[in-house]
Amino acid sequence: MTESDVEPGRAGASAWLWLSALVIALDQLTKWLIVQRFELYDRIEVNALLNITRHHNTGAAFSFLADAGGWQRWLFVALACVISVVIMVWLRRLPTRGQGWLALALALVLGGALGNVIDRVHLHYVVDFIQVHWGDSYFPTFNVADMAISVGAVLLVLDSFFGSGRSENAKAESEPAEDT
Repeated sequence: MTESDVEPGRAGASAWLWLSALVIALDQLTKWLIVQRFELYDRIEVNALLNITRHHNTGAAFSFLADAGGWQRWLFVALACVISVVIMVWLRRLPTRGQGWLALALALVLGGALGNVIDRVHLHYVVDFIQVHWGDSYFPTFNVADMAISVGAVLLVLDSFFGSGRSENAKAESEPAEDT
């Protein structure tokens, strides 16, 4: 990336941070509503596939390390903070144009990570409330932050294969050289 890739006076693709802030706000609002209206494990059946229920997750995704005794809380907070700083620097260094899918993915992951960090710091657990199931088979309960992280991760993978991550130089290098 050269200086000309980033517009003067702009901080790269960090303009996408509005999306991270929106994810955090929506995540915290929905969790606050759940905590105000539901006791732990209360459940409303929305339809045959979806319940709204209040769960507390002291672990990571899929309750990984939930029974570890409490030390995992600070590990997950530290890990999310480090990842968040890396993402913010990455966004700042991205060009303002041509990297939209990558910037979108990073902003979603950042907002989701910070949404869950807020819970871990203030509540010592993450509030989960979306429960998807098929008959008696239940997917782990999740929240808005988890959805943002998951969608962002999928977009990162797709971008790495098909998207804006390939520079014009990389494309040119992959083409055969012409004989003169």
